[in-house]
Amino acid sequence: MILVTGGAGYIGSVLLRKLLEKGERVRVLDTLFFTEIGIKEIMDKVEIVQKDIRDVDESVLDGVDSVIHLAGLSNDPTAEYNPVANEEMNTVATEKLAKLCKKVGVRRLVFASSASIYDLGFFAPDDIKTEDSPVEPRAAYAVSKFKAERVLLDLMDENFSPVILRQGTVFGFSPRMRYDLVVNTFVKDALTKGRLRLNCGGEMWRPLVHVNDAANAFILLSEADEKDVKGQIFNLCYRNFRISELALRVKTTLFEHFGIEVDIEADYSNFKTRSYRMSNEKLKKTLGYVPETTVEDAVVDMVKKIEEYRYDDFLNPIYYNIKWMTMLDEMSKTIKKLGRIF
Repeated sequence: MILVTGGAGYIGSVLLRKLLEKGERVRVLDTLFFTEIGIKEIMDKVEIVQKDIRDVDESVLDGVDSVIHLAGLSNDPTAEYNPVANEEMNTVATEKLAKLCKKVGVRRLVFASSASIYDLGFFAPDDIKTEDSPVEPRAAYAVSKFKAERVLLDLMDENFSPVILRQGTVFGFSPRMRYDLVVNTFVKDALTKGRLRLNCGGEMWRPLVHVNDAANAFILLSEADEKDVKGQIFNLCYRNFRISELALRVKTTLFEHFGIEVDIEADYSNFKTRSYRMSNEKLKKTLGYVPETTVEDAVVDMVKKIEEYRYDDFLNPIYYNIKWMTMLDEMSKTIKKLGRIF
C-alpha cells in the first residue's frame, strides 16, 4: 500500500488516479480543507484518513510500503499568512512523519519540495540551478521546505531511504483545480478578462512542469531502485520560460484553437518578484525521465476540462489557496465565537 499525504490536493488528485490505474492500493491522508472535490469520483477506491498532517500517529502507516508526502502549505501567500502553521506543517510535521516511518519500517518516503528554494530575487545572477547549487532561501515557504529537506537527509540511514523532488511551477488541469498558478491564471484571465497582465514586463524566469508529469515523477521515484535514489535531490522541470513567453504561448494557443482573442499588458512598476531557472538533467541521466507535456497542449486541455467539469465559476475562492484558507480561518473564528450556526 502507498500512503499519499495531501492526496486530495492539486497534484494529489491527479496522482491518485494514476496509482489506481496501476492497480496500487492507496491510503490518503488529508485534512480535506479544500473539500473532497478533487477525489469525489474515486473516494470508493481509496482509503481516506481525514486528519491534519501535524496530528498523525503510526496507525496511519499500518500496512504501508512507501509514502509520497505532498501535504502542507503550498505557496508563498499561505506561508506568509501564518508562518507558524507553515513551519509546523512543512517542516515539523515532515520530521514527525519521517520518524514514524523509521519506527515502523517504511523505507521509502518521497518528499514534495519546491524549486522556489533557488530564488534569490529578480536581480540575482541568472544561472541555471542544479541540485548542487548553493541555496539561500528567503521566503517562509521556501525556508520551510529547505529545512524539511535537511531533516530528511539527516534521518537517512540503512533502514530509511528519503528522496526529495524539487518541483518547478506546476500547471495544467486537475480535478482539484487551482487558478493561482501562472499558466492556469493566464488561462483564467484570458477567459474572464480577455487580457493578461505581466508584472515586471514578464521578464522573470520560472521552471515549469505539467501536473501529469509531476505525478509521474512521484510514482517513478517511489518505485525506483533504492541505490539510484536514496538520499538524492532531484529537480523536476519541463522547461524554463520567461513569463512573457508563457503569456504569448497562451495567447496564441487560445486564438488558434478556440478563436479567443487576448491582449497582453506589461507593467514595469514592481520588480519585487521571484525569478530563477533550473536543470532537469540529473533526473534525466539517473532515471531517464523527461517531462514532456507542452504549455500549448495543457492550455487546450484546460479549456476543454474547465467546461467539462464546470469549473468556470472563476470567482469561487476554492480555486485559490490563500483566499480559501483565509476564508476558512475567518469562518472558524466566527463559529468559535458563536458556538453554533443553527
